[in-house]
Amino acid sequence: MPNLFEPLKLGPLTLANRVVVSPMCQYSAEDGSATDWHLQHLMQFAIARAGMVVVEATAVERVGRITHKCLGIYSDANEAALARVIKAAKAIAAPGTAFAIQLAHAGRKASVQPPFDGAQPLKAGEDPWLTLAPSAIPFSEGWHTPQALDEAGLERTLASFLAAAERAVRIGFDAIELHAAHGYLLHQFLSPLANKRTDAFGGSLENRMRFALQAAAALRAVVPRSIALGARISGSDWADGGFAIEEATTFARALKSQGYDYVCVSSGNVVPGKIPFAPGFQVPLAQAVRAGSGLATRAVGMIVEPAQAQDIVSSGKADMVALARAFLDDPRWVWHAAERLGAAISYPPQYARVAPAVWPGAAQRGAAVRAA
Repeated sequence: MPNLFEPLKLGPLTLANRVVVSPMCQYSAEDGSATDWHLQHLMQFAIARAGMVVVEATAVERVGRITHKCLGIYSDANEAALARVIKAAKAIAAPGTAFAIQLAHAGRKASVQPPFDGAQPLKAGEDPWLTLAPSAIPFSEGWHTPQALDEAGLERTLASFLAAAERAVRIGFDAIELHAAHGYLLHQFLSPLANKRTDAFGGSLENRMRFALQAAAALRAVVPRSIALGARISGSDWADGGFAIEEATTFARALKSQGYDYVCVSSGNVVPGKIPFAPGFQVPLAQAVRAGSGLATRAVGMIVEPAQAQDIVSSGKADMVALARAFLDDPRWVWHAAERLGAAISYPPQYARVAPAVWPGAAQRGAAVRAA
């Protein structure tokens, strides 16, 4: 059995394999509530045979949304809509496929247009809202100047994370992830490029980690041990003077001490800058965090080919891999990877007719893919 298809013990969970459907914002919600688009989006991955499917970044409060169309978990309506989707998806998923949710707050990167509408800050006629951040510094020129969170704001935001976690538990998620990367609020506190505070939440790494660790502790306090806890963290800001891999490793160790089960290591986007995109460009960051923290670690970023994913896991660079656009391109990526790597997996019985053992067309399709 290729290492990629070996089971993985992740806290209280045992995943069927090391492949994860990465969270992917769909910008298709209505006031934070999931729609039929989310139903079809997650249902197709429910039968994909990945070890874990992670729901997109989900805002813990309305002002924490990136756009008007972002998913949220801040109201009873949000909870009911998402519960409908997850109940349906879990009903058809194979044993060993866990469903996770990524709890997030966009901070100063909120109040913008969806990417397909321009991804620019909302203008006066587009119903913008006041954004929040550790410091009153806009993300970039022309962006909204955020309001620096005061003591009351910090307490309210923590309460939002806690309430969102309680809703996620009620919905029935198998794992809950804290989003502390991609330049969103918790990452803004961690990065000295966005956090210029002079109080207990700014300055030293210990202080800059304080708010993110408070949010992590809030989740740990309400999430039962039967549910895995993880976090997406940043391994680098890709900018001088920014959050770096050594600090990311320290942060991961702190999460481990709080009882977290894994981290997913991403990078960048706390400030505009040049990210060195290339196949597997973030894998060395995941490898360093794994070696320095002892936490189960997930690698993400330009992972496309089955052989590439297998090498990452078999060489010990990460315990699992997450794919995003590769799954949008091919929702059957796990099936095809198993075929190419020589792993045996089960198919949904309704689709068993396309298994290579019974469908000659599988060889023809595989040859065409390899030729391309």
